[in-house]
Amino acid sequence: MSTSFTVNGKPVTCDREKKLLRFLRDDLRLTSVKDGCSEGSCGACTVLLNGEPIRSCSILTSEISGANIITVEGLSDREKEIFTAAFGQAGAVQCGFCTPGMVICAKSILDKNLSPTEHEIRHAIRNNICRCTGYAKIVKAIELAGKMMRENANLKDDKNWLIGKRVPRVDVKDKVTGIGKYPDDIYIDGMLFAVAVRSKYPRAKVLSNDTELASVVPGVVRIFTAEDIPGDVKVGHLKRDWDAMIAVGGITRYVGDVICLIAAENYDAAKKAEKLVKIQYKELPCVHNPTEAMQPDAPKVHEEGNLLGHTHVDRGDAEKAIEKSDFVLSEHFTTPWTEHAFLEPECAVSVPMDDGGVKIYSTDQGVYDTRRETAPLLGLSEDMVRVENCYVGGGFGGKEDVTVQHLSALVAYLTKRPCKMKLTRDESIKVHPKRHPMDIEMTIGCDKNGIIQGLKAKIVTDTGAYASLGLPVLQRACTHASGPYNFQNFKIDGYAYYTNNPPAGAFRGFGVTQSCFAVETLLNHIADRIGISHWEIRFRNAIRPGQSLPNGQIVDDSTGLVETLMAVKEEFESSPNAGIACAMKNAGVGVGLPDYGRVRLQVKDGKVIIHCAGSCLGQGMCTVMKQIVCDVTGLKEDQVVEEKANTANAPDSGTSSGSRHTTVTGEAARRAAVMLKDALKDTDLSKLEGQEYYAEYLAETDPFGSDLPNPKSHVAYGYATQVCILEEKTDKILKIIAAHDVGRAINPTSVEGQIEGGVVMGLGYALREQFPLENCVPTAKYASLMLFRADEVPQIEPIIVERKGLNIASGAIGLGEIVSIPTAPAVADAYYRLDGLHRTSLPLENTPYEDPDKLAIPRKSRTLIVNKDARCIGCLECVHACAKTYFRTSKASMAFIRVTERMGVGNKSSIQGKITRPVVCIQCGKCAKVCPIGAIRQNRYGVYVVDIKMCTDCGKCREECPFGVIVEDTDINATKKCLACGECVKACPMGVLSLFKPSAPVMESTFVKHPKPEDGK
Repeated sequence: MSTSFTVNGKPVTCDREKKLLRFLRDDLRLTSVKDGCSEGSCGACTVLLNGEPIRSCSILTSEISGANIITVEGLSDREKEIFTAAFGQAGAVQCGFCTPGMVICAKSILDKNLSPTEHEIRHAIRNNICRCTGYAKIVKAIELAGKMMRENANLKDDKNWLIGKRVPRVDVKDKVTGIGKYPDDIYIDGMLFAVAVRSKYPRAKVLSNDTELASVVPGVVRIFTAEDIPGDVKVGHLKRDWDAMIAVGGITRYVGDVICLIAAENYDAAKKAEKLVKIQYKELPCVHNPTEAMQPDAPKVHEEGNLLGHTHVDRGDAEKAIEKSDFVLSEHFTTPWTEHAFLEPECAVSVPMDDGGVKIYSTDQGVYDTRRETAPLLGLSEDMVRVENCYVGGGFGGKEDVTVQHLSALVAYLTKRPCKMKLTRDESIKVHPKRHPMDIEMTIGCDKNGIIQGLKAKIVTDTGAYASLGLPVLQRACTHASGPYNFQNFKIDGYAYYTNNPPAGAFRGFGVTQSCFAVETLLNHIADRIGISHWEIRFRNAIRPGQSLPNGQIVDDSTGLVETLMAVKEEFESSPNAGIACAMKNAGVGVGLPDYGRVRLQVKDGKVIIHCAGSCLGQGMCTVMKQIVCDVTGLKEDQVVEEKANTANAPDSGTSSGSRHTTVTGEAARRAAVMLKDALKDTDLSKLEGQEYYAEYLAETDPFGSDLPNPKSHVAYGYATQVCILEEKTDKILKIIAAHDVGRAINPTSVEGQIEGGVVMGLGYALREQFPLENCVPTAKYASLMLFRADEVPQIEPIIVERKGLNIASGAIGLGEIVSIPTAPAVADAYYRLDGLHRTSLPLENTPYEDPDKLAIPRKSRTLIVNKDARCIGCLECVHACAKTYFRTSKASMAFIRVTERMGVGNKSSIQGKITRPVVCIQCGKCAKVCPIGAIRQNRYGVYVVDIKMCTDCGKCREECPFGVIVEDTDINATKKCLACGECVKACPMGVLSLFKPSAPVMESTFVKHPKPEDGK
């Protein structure tokens, strides 16, 4: 069916019906329109349809005949210039995958109003997910763009790129205007498309693999199985235990396992063939969790057994110290699986080379790691496999393992044709490694003054089907389980077990997110038993320069935990319902492992090119390197350029994880820049054409388990204190204060962006993100992950604490990971101070953020109910009380509660027929679940919001509503959320309304107070 419409001012015709997203990308090659989910959930594909933002993956071309479509490519040059400047100055760009969609939303609101409020901006971008920034700087960028447009601003570039300056990131223009390339934006003539046929069962024996029908589908070029792999079938980031494909006769370990690989001329043909592959299985019993995995008769996930590894940390005598403590507290903690939910699904494009090798254009966290994993699979030497990063649309640890790179390379190598392989969002959720769920049993002992005497713990992790980075994650969880405190009696045992669940690997925080939740929560609970404040117990125990951590390392002068505590003290102590938590996190790999930063500066065509193979995931690494080089050499911004990470001519700088690049690779950049500075003393840059300046830095540390009295575990640590403040009326989070010791802030704007984004990720982890498994199979969709949106996040106040003392990288300490670590325990503490409930599992129960369909017990906050044995006389006193209280206005139309006539029987009066009763929206969310287009969703306050502009009035919500009513307000386009303030109850003369407050759950803790003998006895 042919459909004509206009795109960016040009008439176009689509000859057959398809999603608008696919037409814009595949036919018109407008690659600013990103495919983040194909589910209408993330907003990365947002375009303007007749001036209004829509998600192009959710609309067919046949539905838009005669319409006018605008993408970022269609903005005027002036608009592109302003948005680039505004997003750059505000620091609104990190990975950049969501940015074009955000720009389109910005244009939509600014076309109507050049002075929008923050509330209006957040509402405008509410359908667009950003996993990096935390939204605050995007809001600021849109405000700034409006100001530039109002004032017709003269835009100037800042040429002064010294350390400490708030300069825009180097990739802002590429990402704002959509010209920057991610792997999925690559289109090559003759390119094949690869699709994997994955296991139907988590654990099963593959009996046969019939590809005959699939192989004759028009467009299918070849179907590959494990027998076609020319080299080693096993891959793996650290341990080669992961089958690239499962052969006939082999046993699958999770539903992400590949049975065969289809290569076709186009994606549709490959997907059609996928459905025709007939695989016979013998389903086998699964190992669902570590408890099952450790049983003697458990099925073996791997032949060598189900225990991946055991970590033991022991210093001093924890048992004896705890026994002699005045106060002892033991609790059990559980943390969940978490999906990274980066905006860009995994994608790679591989191209055969003339010398018989393969080049991979990838989105990953380490190009040399990808090469190291892929080359043995192909049976090639590493120098025959070249890897180059395109832009990376977020990672957070989830792109450390190969997922599509090695498979696309296999197709390209065997067919001698370019090949693209991209995971659908559903595949991505099922395939790549997640955050480890952990069970933690922890005991702490303190003296009567709150000084920690000893701590012991047992940590059990589910590492899923394959090792990934399960062992180092377990190590960090154990070594950091002490918290950033000065005590010497410390005993931890950690165990990682294989199961048939999806693999678990690296995730922002790298295991410390889990153990920090335990130790910080335990510390808060015991502080109340001792009788000191939650701030004071931290201040008394905080690690200070010259003291030793429980791992034995003596910390240096850059240690600024006390300063972060002082930065939040006043506001914490003045807030009635505030929670607090501290954290530390290593910068660099540490524990005796080789950890090199390497940088080569090349003078070419009058400029200095930075060659460094560290992947930039949005954390701003390239900008950091450039600022260091400019600061040391005195060169201007336009004299220094960066090359994308690659294995062809950039030195191996290690993986982008462990918050290491700013500190470790930053020191290598500083050393190379010093060499260049020396060369420039008696000449200028033009006289150094062709010269190169190479430097490396080894972050030398002592091995894990070293018998040295004070081993150096890591070259640097970052420290943080975060405070969560609750809003008194709603019990929702009003504000997060995040004070972080960063040594020296290379770029304060980027530091703030990392803090804000990390806090929002921590809030999701703490309050509502879900990754459910049913019989080892993930059931989540992107929309059901419950990620925070722009109109839901509270105020975040980042506080940068700079403390001198680190003698490398100009004093800078990486902070990519620590920013998410203390958030969950701080939030848990705030709710603990509110109601006294010990919340020891995540997501936290009994908060206003909890999914109402998954409430184990009714929420803590009061609930308005309609009494059965009372009659409403329709006096409307409740309505007036509600309007005055909730909306601070006398407008009855704005009240939450409604009084309406409903069929039924009057409880006391025995009146039959129509009676007058209050109608109360209980916020059950059923209307949102049945809405076919997502027009109903929760806003920042947990209120189910009806987007009247999106609503097609299909009536499904009214049919599903248990009260037969959808309470809307056309002025603010929202259903109303009862705060259960009780004013309506007081006003009701008939006793129709009352407040219900559920009883508290049983607290899972064991507390012991040891009596002390009197003096002299």
